[in-house]
Amino acid sequence: MKKIVAATLLVAFVTPALAADEFYVVQDVKTKKCTIVDKKPTTTETTVVGNGVYKTRVEAETGMKSVKVCTTN
Repeated sequence: MKKIVAATLLVAFVTPALAADEFYVVQDVKTKKCTIVDKKPTTTETTVVGNGVYKTRVEAETGMKSVKVCTTN
């Protein structure tokens, strides 16, 4: 019974952390490489490019393909 309770608590705390509800296409200012992140950048090492916030990772991947600075490398 203790194992079931422990597993339930673990799932309850881990699942929300894995379910990001916003994605950003960012470009590294030094390498000019674009990537997708699930948190808005807070440093000056990366810059948000494209349309800003995407609701799903798939939308962000599609958006990254259409961002000119990401496709001209």
